[in-house]
This record gives sequence, C-alpha cells and structure tokens, in this order.
Amino acid sequence: MHSSDLPHPAPVPWRRWLLVTLIATLAAHALDPLAWQHLRLPKVNDTDWGRMLRTLGYLPLWVVLAVVSRLQTGEAALRSYRTTLLVLAPLAGGLTAEVLKLAIRRLRPDPEQFGYLFRTFAEGPMSNRGMGMPSSHVLVAFAGAAALGILFPRLRWLAVILAAGCALTRVLALGHFLSDTVVAACLGWLVAHLVAGTLARRAT
Repeated sequence: MHSSDLPHPAPVPWRRWLLVTLIATLAAHALDPLAWQHLRLPKVNDTDWGRMLRTLGYLPLWVVLAVVSRLQTGEAALRSYRTTLLVLAPLAGGLTAEVLKLAIRRLRPDPEQFGYLFRTFAEGPMSNRGMGMPSSHVLVAFAGAAALGILFPRLRWLAVILAAGCALTRVLALGHFLSDTVVAACLGWLVAHLVAGTLARRAT
C-alpha cells in the first residue's frame, strides 16, 4: 500500500488555521469572566458522564483505541498507520501542552477571585505544577478526536463533540479557564494533522 492510499489529510491551511485560532482565542478570553462565574460544577468528575468525558483527555484511552483499530481488518500498512496515528497524535498533543505550560506559565483559576496570574521563571522554571494554559486533557482529547476524524470521517463530528465535552468538564471543575481549553482545542487539531501528514509521507 502506497501513501496515497492512506487516509491522510490535505495540507494544513495555515492562514485559515491562524485566523480561526486568533478569533477563537480572543473570544474565549473575552468570555472567561462569564464562564468562570457561571460554568461551575466542582463535583463534575464525581458524575458518570463527567468521568466519561474527561477520559477523552487520558492518553491510555487512546492506546486502547489504537489496539482496537489494529485488530480490525485491512492491509497491514493501513492498520499500522491507524495504530500509530491514534497513539502519536494524542501523545504529541500532551507533550505540546506540557512544553507550552512551561513557556506561558499561566496559573489555573482561583475559585474565589477571577484574574490571570503567572509564575515567574525564577520560581520552579522546570515545574508546570498548577499551570493551566493550555489544558493537557483538552489538547490530548482534540488531537485524538482529529485523528479519529482523519481515519474515520463519519466519526468526525461525534469525536469533536466528545472532545468538547472533555473541555467542558475542565471548565466546570474550575481546573481551567475557558481560554485554556479553546487554545488547546485549536492546537490539538493542528498537532493531529501534522502527525498524520508526516506518517503518510513516510509510509511505503
């Protein structure tokens, strides 16, 4: 099987992605105070639906889905491509989130008072504890969802809705600002498409 036979995406439309990301990020920051005030359900992770949606941002779930995909029928090259993409896209998403947290250094929301607080580089330069921009769970969830959409186009919107549900649980739990999750969603889509394109070009 040649790379042209693999379900890889079209080249990333960089200008469109940058424009959408910029608009979405600005809008999310404008809505952060309202979301912080009204979108609150601190015990969301104690509910069955909350745990289910948050699990989309849990990397081992995507490893399990990759194994399930590997067990399906299809040419060996296609099965290998599906398995690798479903692992590498969420993994790359999680790593991207952790690196950006160290660079941006914005702390998670304070439940008592709204405001953006940042940790200086002098204070724990290599520790991202307590940092929230971007959300690791959401970046993993959207990278995985985008990968699923590339491999199985009919699942695209369902996967996006579930990933958005993961983002909602992080905001409801006061674990992240809305903008943390929106930035993560945009980056997750990009990461998945870059990984998919790279894998397809290297396939034989």
